[in-house]
Amino acid sequence: MPTVVLLDVSLSMTRPVTMEGVEEYQRKHLAAHGLSMLFEHMATSYKLEFTCLVAFSSLWELMVPFTRDYNTLQESLSTVDDYDKTCLESALTGVSNIVQDEWGVCIPCQVIIVTDGSLGIGRGSLRHSLSILNQHSEDSKFPLPFPFPSKLYIMCIANLEELQSTDTLDVLECLIDLNNGEGQIFTIDGPLCLKNVQSMFGKLIDQAYSPFHAVLKCGHLVSDMQMFPRPEPVIIDEELEPMPKSINTELDIVGFIKIADIASPPVLSRHLVLPIALTKEGDDLGGGLPEETEDENSASQIAGKMPSFCVLLHGSLKVEGMVAIVLLGPDWYGMLYSQADSKKKSNLMMSLFEPGPEPLPWLGKMSQLGPILGAEENPYGEDDSRSPFPLQPRTKRSYAQNVTVWIKPSGLQTDVQKILRNARKLPEKTQTFYKELNRLRKAALAFGFLDLLKGVADMLDRECTLLPDTAHPDAAFQLSHAAQQLKLASTGNSEYAAYEHNITPLQTDFSSSSTDRI
Repeated sequence: MPTVVLLDVSLSMTRPVTMEGVEEYQRKHLAAHGLSMLFEHMATSYKLEFTCLVAFSSLWELMVPFTRDYNTLQESLSTVDDYDKTCLESALTGVSNIVQDEWGVCIPCQVIIVTDGSLGIGRGSLRHSLSILNQHSEDSKFPLPFPFPSKLYIMCIANLEELQSTDTLDVLECLIDLNNGEGQIFTIDGPLCLKNVQSMFGKLIDQAYSPFHAVLKCGHLVSDMQMFPRPEPVIIDEELEPMPKSINTELDIVGFIKIADIASPPVLSRHLVLPIALTKEGDDLGGGLPEETEDENSASQIAGKMPSFCVLLHGSLKVEGMVAIVLLGPDWYGMLYSQADSKKKSNLMMSLFEPGPEPLPWLGKMSQLGPILGAEENPYGEDDSRSPFPLQPRTKRSYAQNVTVWIKPSGLQTDVQKILRNARKLPEKTQTFYKELNRLRKAALAFGFLDLLKGVADMLDRECTLLPDTAHPDAAFQLSHAAQQLKLASTGNSEYAAYEHNITPLQTDFSSSSTDRI
């Protein structure tokens, strides 16, 4: 997932830090040292991560847009100037705009704030922003929580005692709470020095940027692999006592199925699967980048010559048009498949299903799926012309017609136009008119769309006034009756607003005489 680094460049970051036996450092130097350590780690173990650097004081500036070039990010740390006071609210607003412009609101993002804990002074300070939190208008509301899934990490270039001497720590914790509790505050343990800063950023790396290594098994075939990004624990809301559920580090392939049968299933997350090459001594060749170019080339050559089950699996799934079902944990499954980036390049991907024994209803319970050879006859037919999926439900559905859905304005417009067309053909289309009218009425009541009923009633009244002189007298009575019934239903508090109530045709002398003639 993308990362935004928010670096405080206010004057408070230039405060000196006294360390014995070394030249005088400023807090911004400690921050730059910690970020350099983070960027070096990501360049070796998290190379696929997109990262951008934003500097802020009273204003914010995008120093480096989203990139995988960590050399550029490290170089920009030494070119940052010093500015005025801290204004964290405007910086968070800038982060929200940057991420939405680049990734939209669906991609999870990690935001790292590196600051000394200074909250600013006067208007624009964090204390002032939180004190008027409920007074913000809709157009200028506080940027947290972000409109996209996010985790907020606050790296304080200050120790815990310094932050607790004021209410700074409580105010910063309010930011985590505003972000739906997603995030954490890191402080320096002990005096301010390079070693303790490294230790603090090391904790962040262990929690958010450590690669996920697992062992993939299929019978006697085994391969070490890495999943990117790291899969997050899943909390099942239906449980009485929700507990985070994590995938196992040993993943077993339990079977294979055609892509057409599994279709496009709902998934929790998608991850890139990369093989990890191991030498005979067990050294990891795929987890990092050697410092020397010669070592890097030799390591790549060795890794390329070693057999890998992940590579074999990727090629097989791509050629056969199938996916592999993987057991992630107790009653939790996922799938491995080949996804093409272009005509010549494809990757091995893993998607995680919802935890449960039956994540895909059209396949039934995963534990009851078995090999084709175990069936009495081939479920796909001798010529592979049919499929056993989707499974037919054992019980017949209680509903016999499609549910009214208004996802787009065109769907609602079509239903209203259908009523008006039948209204102009009354009394011949009386039954059809009331059928469509009741269908729209029930849908509007179910959605709480009472204004629609009032609007359609006004339209029927207008149609009644526009009837030509040659129109049947019963048409005017039916239109007025239908409009009156809709107006009563639009109030929402009468017996006519009940969902089970149906509008029936008005019995008139004209309708009864026409019935006698028929």
